[in-house]
Amino acid sequence: MAATFPVNRSRRLRSSASMRRLVRETTLGAHNFIEPYFVMEGRGEGRNAISTMPEVYQLTIDSLRSEAEAAARLGISGALLFGIPATKDEFGTEAYREDGIVQRAVQALKADNPDFLVVTDVCLCEYTSHGHCGVVAEGDVDNDSTLDLLGHIAASHAAAGADIIAPSDMMDGRVAAIRSALDGCGMQHTPILSYAAKFASAFYGPFREAAESTPQFGDRKTYQMDPANRREALKEVLQDIDEGADMVMVKPALAYLDVLREVRDAVNVPVSAYNVSGEYAMVKAASQAGWIDEERVVIELLSSMRRAGADFIFTYHAKDAARWLSE
Repeated sequence: MAATFPVNRSRRLRSSASMRRLVRETTLGAHNFIEPYFVMEGRGEGRNAISTMPEVYQLTIDSLRSEAEAAARLGISGALLFGIPATKDEFGTEAYREDGIVQRAVQALKADNPDFLVVTDVCLCEYTSHGHCGVVAEGDVDNDSTLDLLGHIAASHAAAGADIIAPSDMMDGRVAAIRSALDGCGMQHTPILSYAAKFASAFYGPFREAAESTPQFGDRKTYQMDPANRREALKEVLQDIDEGADMVMVKPALAYLDVLREVRDAVNVPVSAYNVSGEYAMVKAASQAGWIDEERVVIELLSSMRRAGADFIFTYHAKDAARWLSE
């Protein structure tokens, strides 16, 4: 017969901080974080504030180097880079220039600290004049003609020294195209982290300001996923792994923890979550209003992503969370 109260007292294992730490099921540390950065052209330690994301900035390469150095000292595993070019055009050609903004940023970070992981976002939205994630033809994003450009971007990032290539565009077949491009230029050892289950989410709003990537017409619902679909997320993930993805991502995180859990249970590759700009902004706004304890809320939210199955997390809270966890 099963033991019941008063024999079974769960509070025995909650009696002190040391006891709670001993039996904790989910661990969270700075090494679980990768911090996203927005890199812009410019000289010196320049930075532009982002009104919708307090304490997050567009950074010059020199400023990025300082931020990455601070992140590395805190034990954060790496950086995710988004580029903001000086000029844009219909085909996003600045995205795959050998001396593009991301390519130079990668070279700088790897020269500073070879052990600090550099992940590069592969997409066209920041580089195109229309703000969409691919080539536009007859008023819509043309999937297949975009694939070749994504391959060029990925190859240029890998040649610059990127540790991980992370395509976020959501074109069908992009992982296979990028794997082929990487292998074709001798970069067969460079891993791909696919934004495999990326939903057409309202939580991306602040990011559009930060990356200067708002679509000039329409939206991204024809290529990003319907937020109502769970089974489709698993289909996307499994397809990307079949095409050669070494790791996968669920994005956003908080409204999709159920998807994250199902993906973790379904695959044997590393799984990540992206704690996106809108999630960050809501916490910051509530904290600044005095409505929540920011430290406790952030640690609780990041722990929920780990508990749901994320091996690592992309988060703008990375430095603060790392400091709080070390105290």
